[in-house]
Amino acid sequence: MRLDPALCYRAVLARDARYDGQFFTCVKTTGIYCRPICPARPPKLENCVFVPTAAAAQEAGFRPCLRCRPESSPDLGAWKGTSATVSRALALIEGGALDDDRVDALANRLGLGERQLRRLFKKHLGASPIAVAQTRRILLAKQLIHETDLSLTEIALASGFGSVRRFNETFQDLYHRPPGALRRARAGTSGAAISLLLPYRPPYDWEAMLGFLGRRAIAGIESVTDGVYRRTIEIGEASGWIEVKHAPEKSALRIKVHFTRLSALPTIIARIRRIFDLGADPAVIAKELSRDPVLAPLVAERPGLRVPGAWDGFEIAVRAILGQQISVEAARRLAGALAKACGNPVPGTQTIGLLYAFPQPPAVSDTALATLGMPRARMATILSLARAAQAHHLFDPPRDLESAVARLTELPGIGEWTAHYIALRALNQSDAFPASDLGLLRAFASRAGRRATPAELIARAENWRPWRAYAALHLWTADSAEPQKEIIHALAI
Repeated sequence: MRLDPALCYRAVLARDARYDGQFFTCVKTTGIYCRPICPARPPKLENCVFVPTAAAAQEAGFRPCLRCRPESSPDLGAWKGTSATVSRALALIEGGALDDDRVDALANRLGLGERQLRRLFKKHLGASPIAVAQTRRILLAKQLIHETDLSLTEIALASGFGSVRRFNETFQDLYHRPPGALRRARAGTSGAAISLLLPYRPPYDWEAMLGFLGRRAIAGIESVTDGVYRRTIEIGEASGWIEVKHAPEKSALRIKVHFTRLSALPTIIARIRRIFDLGADPAVIAKELSRDPVLAPLVAERPGLRVPGAWDGFEIAVRAILGQQISVEAARRLAGALAKACGNPVPGTQTIGLLYAFPQPPAVSDTALATLGMPRARMATILSLARAAQAHHLFDPPRDLESAVARLTELPGIGEWTAHYIALRALNQSDAFPASDLGLLRAFASRAGRRATPAELIARAENWRPWRAYAALHLWTADSAEPQKEIIHALAI
């Protein structure tokens, strides 16, 4: 994508934090690339090349600055929104799509040719898919060197390098020194846990995020206590748990990962970022939504509101189906009972009140569902969902919202509301909008001074695109703040 050099240079001179994560400055005289907020003396404009991503800088032969640490930059990207295909590909790469497969396999998964995918990456990111994946590994490894006391062998494994030799060669080529020379005072891990900071673009409404997750926490799987979110996790045959708390002084979330398989760390980080919506740019979203007089005061009250995501798409979809037409507490009880009946126990979590992982699709059986006392039609929907999740990449990033909703509503028992809710939380669709939700309709009526039908709300929400999911969160949050009896509708989950 094209960047305005004059605008970028003004941001560099001002060390403007609003542009952190939106571009990087490559300095031709030093061979280094920096964040806009780098404390070093600004270079002359004629010596600067501005690129949208760290991968573009590294593919052009520049190495990361050791002072401003590009790996600590918020993962935003000024290119976002310019290509749905690139966004989908990046989500898959972040989840490990190029760890074992080649670029042609990724292209096939996206439904296009390898040459076309490379061309789109070069146009929007300034780098190839392989360069993007490699840059993610390098920057994660550098963060692990700085923030943990893992051995260099463990760091090579945890950051996705195929071998220690490759890890050492890459660092020597990029930094002109071995990885051990970058290690400073070690402080970050505690026991078997890996502790890292995941940065975000402030502000961040941590209270609202924990409130949303806490009201829906499944006993034995999730908990929210004393400002900390914990949950069990399972990837393949391995399991463990994560802990997330707010570090507002660093504009970041502090995560602790207890997991035996180090190679899964990039996937775990990607999923945590998805749960807590760390890629959002609240200033851009607030500017657009504040144009509506109904939303403007809500945005002003909570400018850092995020859309809570999901650890696992299948889990959210099951919870959405379980929660149809019942209360919050009833939905939580059903989800807990299902997890207890079908989920695998997670060792070492009993002391923190967690017991098992949410069951994966193959573990969900009609026998187990029959013990939950739910309607047969709902049981059939969950079984159909489990079969579809095993047979297809049902929760892969979709081409667009419409295709995601269409794919989900093909399953029996999943209507427009459920599909939009799943798209909002599990597929990171910022424009998803379950317009028939009673909470949305009630909150909008309360602020607009009149009732609205779902069709009227959809028409009004045209002006909120592509941020309708954030508009929904503002309305839900405002509605939940009202002193009301418990809401009986699908949002319960």
